[in-house]
Amino acid sequence: MTAGTSGAADRRESRESFKDIALRSLSAAGEAIAQLASGLNTALLAVLLLLWLALTAATSVIGVGLLMAPALLRALHALAGRERGRLARRGPEVVAPQAPPTRLLPALSDSTTRRELAWLVRHSTVGTLLGLIGVLLPVLAVRDIAFLLYWRFMPEGATATSVGIGNAHTWPDAVAVTLLGVGWTAIILGLTPGMARLQSGHGRRFLSAGPDIDLSLRVAELTATRAAALDAHATELRRIERSLHDGAQNRLVSVAVLIGAARRMGARDPAGADELLERAQSAAEQALAELRAVARGILPPVLADRGLAGALSGLAADCAVPCRIDVDVPERCAAAVEATAYFVVAEALTNIAKHSGARHAVVTARGGGGRLVLSVEDDGRGGAGASDSVGENGGSGLTGIRRRVAALDGDLTLTSPAGGPTVLTVDLPCGS
Repeated sequence: MTAGTSGAADRRESRESFKDIALRSLSAAGEAIAQLASGLNTALLAVLLLLWLALTAATSVIGVGLLMAPALLRALHALAGRERGRLARRGPEVVAPQAPPTRLLPALSDSTTRRELAWLVRHSTVGTLLGLIGVLLPVLAVRDIAFLLYWRFMPEGATATSVGIGNAHTWPDAVAVTLLGVGWTAIILGLTPGMARLQSGHGRRFLSAGPDIDLSLRVAELTATRAAALDAHATELRRIERSLHDGAQNRLVSVAVLIGAARRMGARDPAGADELLERAQSAAEQALAELRAVARGILPPVLADRGLAGALSGLAADCAVPCRIDVDVPERCAAAVEATAYFVVAEALTNIAKHSGARHAVVTARGGGGRLVLSVEDDGRGGAGASDSVGENGGSGLTGIRRRVAALDGDLTLTSPAGGPTVLTVDLPCGS
């Protein structure tokens, strides 16, 4: 490659990079303006509600304001809920607290109501100002940039700029106004994203569940997690009981019966007794294999012997679908976490082999920062739902996985569009 060709390629790459940056800036500014405009709607309603609040406070001395208090509180809660919905549509969801009271006396000591009132004051002032600026800036930019197109048709003595200063009598004056429009555009690109974050910041800070509400939600979440853990434990005990009763116990009963029969016929029919003893030995070996399978189901010894990476490699080797393993877990996690990770992958691979019609699967495990993240992906038909087996509509494999994950306070996410691929992601705390 010559120096000229290399320089042309560099210039082309630089132009493409500049184009990408410009498009991203325009997109961010457009989204910010839309967010500021939508915030202006709730901000103007907040202004009206604040005026109503002031009127209620002023008339409370004669008793009229006390009668309006319940309606005012309902309006406040409704407006706060509308703002939460607006913020959720344009960013992360704002977790709503429990329904606040609508009667005056309980509302005076309610933390959610106080936080909503604090948001009302800030949004009706700062939010309104930011919303107005966000709406006016594009109008000013368009007006001044397009000034060259219509300045000759303006009445004599009309103000040239959008800020009401100066007159344009010559082409250089008109160009100066256009440059002012370019300045407005630069302000839009540079400041509106920050303005949108500032406008929405008050709502995200004051309208989300407060520390005390967070604690109550956490208690409720832990109560549900504890119930799920108990259900998972009971289900596991029933599985072990069925495996022992229907498998190993029946085999051992058969062994006892065969040995007794062999002893009774030993003197008169040695050949028949030997055959019975062989059948008894075979039944004993099968019972031993089933007991080992039950023991592995309780806590796989391969985890203690080879660690999580070795255990997952063994699962991949036994899977009917070709499976690739990618494990990067620098430190060992708690035994319960590794066991849950093992069973999650085992159940997922079983479901993939049975139902998905996949040609291959990939299992990824990443550890660090006190978390263990597992991902099981297949290229099957997809269409799995939140209560389905992986790769098939209509199973219960995910129910057991979800219960195991919930017992350790972990998260489970399933993405399975029709036609695939299906991706099951599990996030577990390492220290549980």
